Amino acid sequence: MARYVYDFDDAAAAGRDLLGGKGAGLAEMTQIGVPVPAGFTITTDACRAYMREGKRMPAGLEQEIAAHLAQLEERAGKRLGDATDPLLLSVRSGAAISMPGMMDTILNLGLSDAATEGLARKTGNERFAYDSYRRLIQMYGEVVDGIDAHEFEQRLTDLKSAKGVRQDTDLDAGDLRALVDVFRSIYEQATASAFPQDPREQLSRAVRAVFASWDNPRAQVYRRAHDIPYDLGTAVNVMQMVFGNKGETSATGVCFTRDPATGGQGLYGEFLPNAQGEDVVAGIRTPLPLAEMRDTLPEAFDQLVETIGMLERHYRDMQDIEFTVEEGMLFLLQTRSAKRTAAAALKTAVSMVDEGLISREEAVARIDPASLDQLLHPRIDPDARLAVAAKGLNASPGAASGRIVFDADTAAERGGAGEKVVLVRWETTPDDIHGMIAAQGILTVHGGMTSHAAVVARGMGKPCVAGAEGVSIDAAAKTATIGGTIVHEGEPITLDGGTGRVFIGKVELVAPQINEDFETVLAWADDFRRLNVRANADTPEDAAKARKFGAQGIGLCRTEHMFFGEERLPHVQEMILAEDLAGRQAALDRLLPMQQSDFEGIFEAMAGLPVTIRLLDPPLHEFLPSEEEATDERMRRRIRALREANPMLGTRGCRLGLMFPEMYEMQVRAIVRATVAVSERTGEAPLVEIMHPLVGFAEELRRLRELTIRTVEEEGQIEYLCGTMIELPRACMRADEIAEHADFFSFGTNDLTQTALGFSRDDAEGKFLTYYLQHGVLEQNPFETLDQSGVGDLMRIAVERGRSVKDDLKLGICGEHGGEAKSVAFCDELGLDYVSCSPYRVPLARLAAEQAALAATGAASYVAAGG
Repeated sequence: MARYVYDFDDAAAAGRDLLGGKGAGLAEMTQIGVPVPAGFTITTDACRAYMREGKRMPAGLEQEIAAHLAQLEERAGKRLGDATDPLLLSVRSGAAISMPGMMDTILNLGLSDAATEGLARKTGNERFAYDSYRRLIQMYGEVVDGIDAHEFEQRLTDLKSAKGVRQDTDLDAGDLRALVDVFRSIYEQATASAFPQDPREQLSRAVRAVFASWDNPRAQVYRRAHDIPYDLGTAVNVMQMVFGNKGETSATGVCFTRDPATGGQGLYGEFLPNAQGEDVVAGIRTPLPLAEMRDTLPEAFDQLVETIGMLERHYRDMQDIEFTVEEGMLFLLQTRSAKRTAAAALKTAVSMVDEGLISREEAVARIDPASLDQLLHPRIDPDARLAVAAKGLNASPGAASGRIVFDADTAAERGGAGEKVVLVRWETTPDDIHGMIAAQGILTVHGGMTSHAAVVARGMGKPCVAGAEGVSIDAAAKTATIGGTIVHEGEPITLDGGTGRVFIGKVELVAPQINEDFETVLAWADDFRRLNVRANADTPEDAAKARKFGAQGIGLCRTEHMFFGEERLPHVQEMILAEDLAGRQAALDRLLPMQQSDFEGIFEAMAGLPVTIRLLDPPLHEFLPSEEEATDERMRRRIRALREANPMLGTRGCRLGLMFPEMYEMQVRAIVRATVAVSERTGEAPLVEIMHPLVGFAEELRRLRELTIRTVEEEGQIEYLCGTMIELPRACMRADEIAEHADFFSFGTNDLTQTALGFSRDDAEGKFLTYYLQHGVLEQNPFETLDQSGVGDLMRIAVERGRSVKDDLKLGICGEHGGEAKSVAFCDELGLDYVSCSPYRVPLARLAAEQAALAATGAASYVAAGG
């Protein structure tokens, strides 16, 4: 029979995959002597079996839990539910990959009416006993029975208002006893049953509820956003309660071994005296800086500093630690690799190499390539003179402007439609995750640096200002008062998550600056990677930007973008409207020097590096106005003549070049003349790669290659390659035939994905593809992450067949997948020579290419930090 339960002091070889991250951390801390409450972990195997068997406990699990509970009772010297000195438990989730706040927790489990009275007598602290009981009824009601948290919170708020106090800690024992009666009444009205008095029933239902929370809506949203597999399941950690709410010698807190926003060294965190752990994370009270604990709880503080330093050295990574102090005694409840910003990840990686804790290979492997995007976005101009409307805690760096919204559903709706919004809440909860993902930034009135909003925002790389007490919200009126000014929903505000400042209105931003840590890690990555990284760039400005970010050339220069300028478009339209070759040629002759000038600017920016220029690709109607906007009947006739039912598969790409060869001849002449001019001017000629798009038949490329060679020879000799973009399934299947006429292939995976899957991207995204992703038909958006089993197989066939004809055939990818980490790894596996992506994703691709190379050699096994 399968084993489903492990005590914390058991050795479980499977580690975090079986025990979850929290359970594995608790077991390891126990084994190295860290003060951890006694307990046991119910494995992820049990969760998967529970889901598989229709949300029924697998055979033998209840008996295993009972046996381990008996061992825990013996070790603690207390019994669950005892009316004189009860054992109380926490029941907490813990997946293999950290999902902060997405699943459920229940504290103080085991209290009943009788056990609460016994706890009050045993401890001599009636307030503590009833504070713990009201927390249990609320958490159990919310998690197990689905009662709206607002029902409980509103009654607590009403009681504090009636008593004229602000904090929960200002309520006395009599107040909390009365509140327990109110909470029991809420529970009975919602469930038509009394709050359960049998602690073993509480435990059984709590375990089931935590298993079920793996599949709650917010967890699903988080997994999709962070690409976490659905089938991992969560472990359940059952632990003896330790109490931070026993008075002023007790406390609870969260700390990091380094600053998770910057990576700077030094103790970083917050704590609350006389509180339980959920108070810190939920932002119910604004916590105190951890440094103040040195004065109030000096012995526990010194032990904490010593312990967390030892844990960082043990794990060789920044740690995120939860702790409780019960009447002066320190207990650690969790340690895990800390969620951190990209800047902090880079700083930590470089510092730990300098400190001798990790190797350069490990340092580079720890950085999530996608997180680098955070460092490549604008920030508020530090020299700008701005009126600060409010100030809070600088919980997650970066700047964001957007229209203010007050609930997660509105943020998801408006943000999903492309509008920039800032989510403003009293405090966020895990149920807000979908709105946080869609928002540009998050502002909360309550909460601290380790609140839910702060932790999740840092993990997503979104700016966040927390604990902005100069802000108040009127949810009914949909307004916020920020520094005395009323702001209505839909009006713009700006956040500076790096300083905690809040501004009313839209503030101008400045370009990001790449720091030394960024450059250091990418330089290390360049030492290890095999794949070259190019950029997709259509202008000299984009080309220069790409080179600054380390691009080794241009993998895609789209020439059609050059034709939409005000001075060019009339000549393009004249060419399209011309009724004979002479008319078309006259217009092309006027376009040629403009096209040459475009190429010269790009070639100068990329001097000495390869530049792949795709000849005209889109259908001609895209250069004409709609029929309703046409200026004369001649244009309307031409628009009607060019109209196609499915232009994506119509007269475009190489088909245009074959039907109207003078168009491609003009472009080739402009390329040659620009190459010669730049070579004479700078002494550095680019390696030009002329790419013919949408080839599906070898004969198409044979004829266009002849056109290219002839035109180049007419203009003068330059060094160049002639190839094609592979973006049709037939081109993949007949790649050997096409390769006879090609010096290179570049996979255009945007269109290859559309043609292979039969998906129109414009029609799929936001419609059926969204449904597919939400309901598990597809795990990933194939336009974001390469469909390796479908599109990837076509690419594999093209690589094998193309290189069977020419073993030196240059191969690359220029679709958007060229900047996505998993897709880059697949390209490395296929043996492509380069990937190409937008300029801002070049650093990401450099890092992803290095990680792919290390994975292929087994040189580094560390998964990117923060998981």
